[in-house]
Amino acid sequence: MMLFALLVAVLPNEAALHKMSARFAPTEIGAELKTLPAPEREALTKIVAAARLMDSLFLRQVWAGNEPLLLSLAQDHSPLGRERLHAFVINKGPWSLLDSDAPFIPGVPATRPEQANFYPLDATKQQVEEWQKTAPGSTGFFTTVRRAPDGKLVSVPYSLEYAGELSQIAALLREAAALTQQKTLKTFLEKRAAAFLSNDYYDSDVAWMELDATIEPTLGPYEVYQDGWFNQKAAFEAFIALRDAAESDKLSKLSKELQGIEDSLPIDPKLRNPKLGALAPIRVVNLVFASGDGNRGVQTAAYNLPNDERIAQERGTKRVLLKNVQEAKFRKTLVPISQVVLAPRDRKDVAFDAFFTHILMHELMHGLGPHKTASGTTVRQAMQEAGSALEEAKADIAGLFAMGKLVDEGALDKGLARTMYTTFLASSFRSIRFGINEAHGKGQALQLNRLLDDGAVLVAKDGTFSVDPKKFHASVTQLTADIMTLQAEGDAAKARAWLAKDGVIRPSVQHILDRLKSVPFDIEPIYTIK
Repeated sequence: MMLFALLVAVLPNEAALHKMSARFAPTEIGAELKTLPAPEREALTKIVAAARLMDSLFLRQVWAGNEPLLLSLAQDHSPLGRERLHAFVINKGPWSLLDSDAPFIPGVPATRPEQANFYPLDATKQQVEEWQKTAPGSTGFFTTVRRAPDGKLVSVPYSLEYAGELSQIAALLREAAALTQQKTLKTFLEKRAAAFLSNDYYDSDVAWMELDATIEPTLGPYEVYQDGWFNQKAAFEAFIALRDAAESDKLSKLSKELQGIEDSLPIDPKLRNPKLGALAPIRVVNLVFASGDGNRGVQTAAYNLPNDERIAQERGTKRVLLKNVQEAKFRKTLVPISQVVLAPRDRKDVAFDAFFTHILMHELMHGLGPHKTASGTTVRQAMQEAGSALEEAKADIAGLFAMGKLVDEGALDKGLARTMYTTFLASSFRSIRFGINEAHGKGQALQLNRLLDDGAVLVAKDGTFSVDPKKFHASVTQLTADIMTLQAEGDAAKARAWLAKDGVIRPSVQHILDRLKSVPFDIEPIYTIK
C-alpha cells in the first residue's frame, strides 16, 4: 500500500499535504530560445497562450466540480488552504493520483468518478453501453454524452461542448500561424485551429505527422485514460517544445527498422501487420510548456500519437521524446531508486542511454502488434477499461524485446546489452510507485510479477533485486506473445482476470517500496518560459 493510501476516512492536515506534494521534486524545465528568430518566438508565445487554456478544459473533463472547487481554493489563503491548492494543481483535481485516488479536500466524492465528466452522472455504464449500440458515432473520441431536454441520451461534439475555450484557442493558433515563417508549422496551426471548430481532426493530425519545424507543438484531445468506463473519450492536453535536431536525426534511422520488428514479433504471423503505415517520424524535443492531461501527477516522458486508428493504419504514428524531462526524471528519481532496489553489483549498469532508448522503444511499440480483434473491432474498444494497462504493459515488454533484437542486429549500441535489463528493472519500481490504480503502474506490476515467476528477476536475502540475463530474454519474448495474442482475441474478461491476479504488488516488492519513502516519486515541472 502506498504512503498516505489510508487517507480516505481522515483527510490530510497541512503537514501531511506538504509531505504528499513533496513527493514531486520541483524541477526547472525549459529550452534555449535564443536561437529562435523573432517571428518564431512571437509565434511560440501565442502557442503557449493557447496551451494554457487546455488546463480549464481538462479540469472540466475530469470532474464537473473541479472549476468551482479551484476558485474556492484560490480564495483560501490559510496555510492549509495553500497546501490544498498546491496538491490540487499537481493532481489536477481533489484526488491524489499516487494514493489510489484518495480525496484530500472535504466535500468531494469519496472516489473519483470513473466516467469522469464525459457521461451523465445519473446514467449507468450499462445504460450508456446499450444506447451506444443504437447511436452511430457516439463511441468516438471527440464527443460527450449528455441528456437531451426530454431525458434521452445524445452525443455532443467537443466543438459545441467546449465552444468557448476552443474558439479562443483557435484564434490564438491562427495568430501564431500568421507569424511563423515555417511552412509545415503554419499548415498545422491553421488546420488544428479549424479542427477545434469543426470537430474533425483528421487533416490536422496528418499535418502534425508531417510537421518539420523547430517548434514542435502538440495540443488537442488525445489520451483516453480519463474515461474509466470505455476508454473512448479523449482528454485535452498540450506539449509545446523545441526540436533537438541532432538527437532526432540520430534516432530517425530506427523508423526504418519498424517493419522488421513487426515481422519478427513472437506471435502468429497472421496477427502481424504486413505493411505498416508509411510515416513513423521520431522527434526528440526539449519541453517548453505542458498543460492539461500533459501536466498532471507523474510527468509524461514521451508520447506516441495520434491515437486515431485510421491514421495509425494509413500513415503510422509519430513518437515524441521529451529529452529534458527524461534527464530530470533519471537524475532525480531513477538513480536514487537504483541505489535502494538493486544488488550492489548491478547498480553500475543503470544508464541514461538505456533508459532513454527504452522509452523510445515503448512509444514505437504502441504502433506495432495487433490493433484489430478477430471480430473486427479495435483492441481499444474490445478491451474497454482493461485495455490501457494491458497496452502499456505491451509497449513496455515488447519495447524491451525490440531493443534486444536491434542490439543483436547492430542497429543499436552493443553496450545496451549490458545495461538495458538492469535499467528496466530499476525503472519498474519507478513506475509501480505511481500506484497500480494507474495504467502504467498496473501494467508494470504485471510484467515484474511474470519476470519474478520465470526466475528472470531474483530477490536476495537482503531484499534487493537483480536480473538473470539468460532467463530474461525468454521471459520477455513469451510475455510479449501472451499480451499481443490476448489483444488480438479481444477477450476483455480474460484481461481483467489476468490483471486482477498479477497486476498487484507482492510482499517482496512492497518491502522495497517501503524503503523508497525518501526518494521523490517524480518531478514537479517549473517552466522557465514567461
